[in-house]
Amino acid sequence: MTKFKAWLNAARLRTLPLSISGIIVGAALGNFYGHQNWIIFILALCTTIGFQVTSNFANDYGDGVKGTDNEERVGPKRALQSGILTRAELKNGIFISIIVDLILAITLLVYSFGTENYPLILLFFALALASVWAAIKYTVGTSAYGYRGLGDLFVFIFFGLLGVLGSLFLFTKFLTLTAILPAIAIGLLSTAVLNLNNLRDAISDKNAGKNTLVVKMGFENGKIYHYVLLAISFVSMVAFTMLNYSSWCNFIHLIIFIPLGVHALRVSKTKEPFLLDPELKKVALSTFFLAVIFYLSFNIFS
Repeated sequence: MTKFKAWLNAARLRTLPLSISGIIVGAALGNFYGHQNWIIFILALCTTIGFQVTSNFANDYGDGVKGTDNEERVGPKRALQSGILTRAELKNGIFISIIVDLILAITLLVYSFGTENYPLILLFFALALASVWAAIKYTVGTSAYGYRGLGDLFVFIFFGLLGVLGSLFLFTKFLTLTAILPAIAIGLLSTAVLNLNNLRDAISDKNAGKNTLVVKMGFENGKIYHYVLLAISFVSMVAFTMLNYSSWCNFIHLIIFIPLGVHALRVSKTKEPFLLDPELKKVALSTFFLAVIFYLSFNIFS
């Protein structure tokens, strides 16, 4: 494998559709409330992708150094685990990606708020720094929160609440109470993807001392937790749609919960953790398409 392919592998491009789902929903809400700006949308997408790549590099590094990525791991081989990239190379990659992230974030904030609105720029830049910190500390360091069962909470906050509501504010400069409902839905579905990953790796994580929520609660309870995440996300989307109903077309995005329901049935019948690996892509892509069709449901079809 060439170095270029190794970096692409470390960047985990398959994770990017999920990472931008919150931005798409935030843009959908902004357009729904009468505010549309394609430059803000593109800059927000690029910034979020940058954060996700940084997180993927750091995750590869952190799990590789700790030995969590080993021969017991079920998913695709990691760059450090397989020896394709060295520790020094990954460290440099993380450092460079952080610089790119901050440049993109500053560009986005200055364009969205204007150079005169320093308080909002500083507030959102602090959130950008928090996003970088969260991306790195998930697996890196002795106090990595992903090893203490806090990964689910951070994914919910950054992929859901911050991703949706933060991007909405960039467009509109205001928030609404009902906007929290799709933010909750995207956050919980993103958490469901992480939970699936933890269900799949339950055995290897436990052996490596990575105390995810699944390791703490057990495999079967982790599956029940998974159903709860899916169910509440569905209820949240239904509630937002009913509160903002103007046409039957507003309900079209809910069709995505049909394959998610089929997915839940498959999870219920799965006894061996490694058999859950194909389900990760299904939930991640379902979340992405939910975001896209949500945009269409409230801004194009209605």
